[in-house]
Amino acid sequence: MSSVRPWRDIERRKSRQIMVGSVPVGGDAPITVQTMTNTPTSDAKATIDQIRRCEEAGADLIRVSCPDVESTAAFREIARAAQVPLIADIHFHYKRALEAADAGAACLRINPGNIGSDERVAEVVRAAKANGCAIRIGVNAGSLERDLLEKYGEPCPEALVESALDHIKLLQDHDFHEYKVAVKASDVFLAVAAYQGLADAVDCPLHLGITEAGGLIGGTVKSALGIGNMLWAGIGDTLRVSLSAEPEEEVRVGFEILKALGLRTRGVRVVSCPSCARQGFDVIRTVEALEARLQHIKTPLSLSVLGCVVNGPGEARETDIGITGGGNGKHMVYLSGVTDHHVQSDDMLDHIVSLVEAKAAEIEAAEQAQAVAAE
Repeated sequence: MSSVRPWRDIERRKSRQIMVGSVPVGGDAPITVQTMTNTPTSDAKATIDQIRRCEEAGADLIRVSCPDVESTAAFREIARAAQVPLIADIHFHYKRALEAADAGAACLRINPGNIGSDERVAEVVRAAKANGCAIRIGVNAGSLERDLLEKYGEPCPEALVESALDHIKLLQDHDFHEYKVAVKASDVFLAVAAYQGLADAVDCPLHLGITEAGGLIGGTVKSALGIGNMLWAGIGDTLRVSLSAEPEEEVRVGFEILKALGLRTRGVRVVSCPSCARQGFDVIRTVEALEARLQHIKTPLSLSVLGCVVNGPGEARETDIGITGGGNGKHMVYLSGVTDHHVQSDDMLDHIVSLVEAKAAEIEAAEQAQAVAAE
């Protein structure tokens, strides 16, 4: 059956599916959004509090660093408290992987070639199998193996792909196949080319990311370009937006990238103008306030906030709720694309929030009724 809007279609790369705890990754499963805690893992309370904020932001998976025995000791309590599967981040110390697997990790983030002998890799694989853990191979341009740097002269797409394939072979030699792979770089061109090469070479799920992307604004732009480029090409099954910002911000940016491409829908999608001298109200401050006050809405719906009637009515026709600026502090409200009533400036924020909350409740009730009828 032909698509109504073929220019919006994205054909996802066919990957085999693995399970990270209760969350499917790859195949036809939704593209998952990850982040990573930055509290000391040994401080279970602080880490659980941060995990809770990330869960509220919508994180599907959360990675927790396990650099020492104190961290893996606290991991058991943290894993029991978490509502989403946790990934234990392991570097070099294979015993931390064994401890984390036993403590409730749903996935181990390792580089098999960095944890020692073949027997140590075998121990980690045995622990992963015994505990139902997946493994994420994490190749990074900043920590490529010395022999590959000598072979290629510098980090390049071919070096990242070869590193990934070498690590994959180590797992396959031990009959382990529940893995996903990342080939990250801080350079957008390098990362995208490496992922493109890897996507052609393997059928496992791919974890996307532009590593060390930068602060909230710069890192968001780089990640949107790199991750967005790959998602648009159908590459990618799970992602982390790596920002020098709080983990919950990484989650929000990740969802915004997916929402922009129509690959996931969560919460309010805001359509708003850049503001100009025609605006009937302060668009910038209004949008800032609305985004903050509507973060608790998880139901997918759309809201247009336009300062004047030039583009306002047209955008409002395409959204669930719309507001268009008018004269004398009196603005037009649209419901389901149709003009409905006016609201004064002083009442506008509270009024829009209440309309969005009511619409979300209406959508949720309809979905529940539909689910009951289908049973």
